[in-house]
Amino acid sequence: MSTLTGTGSRFSFDRQDMMVFILVMSLTGLQNAFTEILPEFTVGPLELGVGGFIFIPIVLVLLFRTYWAALAVPVGEIVFGEILLGEFDGLGAMEGLILIPVCYYFAAKLLQDPENTTQLAIVVFIAEALEEFFATSIDIGKVYVGVEELEAVPGLPESIVVLEGVDFITQMLITGIIFGVVPALYLYPKLHGKVEPLLGMEPFEGERGAPMRRGFSGKALLAVLVAFPLAFVAEAASEVGGAINVVWEPEFLAMYGQNYIAVPIVISAVVAAVIWYRATQTADQ
Repeated sequence: MSTLTGTGSRFSFDRQDMMVFILVMSLTGLQNAFTEILPEFTVGPLELGVGGFIFIPIVLVLLFRTYWAALAVPVGEIVFGEILLGEFDGLGAMEGLILIPVCYYFAAKLLQDPENTTQLAIVVFIAEALEEFFATSIDIGKVYVGVEELEAVPGLPESIVVLEGVDFITQMLITGIIFGVVPALYLYPKLHGKVEPLLGMEPFEGERGAPMRRGFSGKALLAVLVAFPLAFVAEAASEVGGAINVVWEPEFLAMYGQNYIAVPIVISAVVAAVIWYRATQTADQ
């Protein structure tokens, strides 16, 4: 059985890691597809919507605590939320592919006491806040460097910093707390110690009362800081366009109607079910 306590196991890629990767990828894709059908609401000048049920991918990353589990999150969004919907922008997809894994992995390492709900809440919030903060900074930067124009919102000042700041706050409130921290506080304790053995991995036991600073990693933080400018360059380049980008946008939703969203939902659910079935069968042997 693989262990999650050694440094090497966090980056090695064996059969268990592959199953975890596919499971996280498919479940992330499933929640992303469901998010597509949720309505958005307008309250004054604000557009409120659920950015995603992020408690699902974050809890999975906290359970398995490997970089590959974190990498599977944006891959799932790309495969099931972009490619299967015919909305793939190669360089545009790189932002999430670069930022999400390092932000989630950095945050996951901070959880040192799995039974400490305060730590769990802080870690989940940090994971989403880091990714959302850098994504917001990239959007602001694109306007300042001139690759994207400011889209004014009636009722709000014509300032990209204000507009993105308001969006950041609303996203953290809705996606980060309501659909992030709150359900994660319920789901993680329910799954911890039960899911990992089915996939051939030992649960992370941590240490009762251990401080979060014990899990701080300078290398993981450096990876986050390096990822930010790389993600910005990729996103800015996607706005400029050109031969270096790979774009595949048949836009199946527009072509076949909203019912087409069932395709990524069914495919991701089937993939997750197959992986789960194989994992349970292997565990019973």
